[in-house]
Amino acid sequence: MRRALSVLLTAGSLLAATACAAPGNPEVTFYADGKTVTVKPTQYCDVKSEDCDVDPRATGVLRVRPGRTVQISVPGELANSAWSVKFTYRNAAGEAQEPLRSRLFTERDPKYAYSLVLPNRDDQLESVEVQQYGARIEAGTAGGAFDFVARGTWVLSVDDR
Repeated sequence: MRRALSVLLTAGSLLAATACAAPGNPEVTFYADGKTVTVKPTQYCDVKSEDCDVDPRATGVLRVRPGRTVQISVPGELANSAWSVKFTYRNAAGEAQEPLRSRLFTERDPKYAYSLVLPNRDDQLESVEVQQYGARIEAGTAGGAFDFVARGTWVLSVDDR
């Protein structure tokens, strides 16, 4: 009886300790060409984008052949917030193109997945950033009235060998 009680108390203590542990930062999953990589944020801040954890080594790498779609899956914490996808790519001649961005997804219409399709069949993806926006807004840089500041950033570097 004592042994059973001891095991129950130990299991209860472990469960209580686990329940009190702070959750980790959300992760994003990228899928292309039959391979998957899950990445932690390279930057993750409080909602005001002031107190940030930074980890430049959190970048994921995935092989993506020209013209291939990249599937992106985000957890509920991102899906139920404002976020978008920014990406860089080259055309078939190898010339860098202007970075592009998906539409803005918001909590009004949560989006848990996004399919990144390049403009042309022979384009080569170079990098992808999933950006979650917080409450902080700054004066616009490109003639816009304002810019939202990224709260979190998840980065995929593309191996195009």
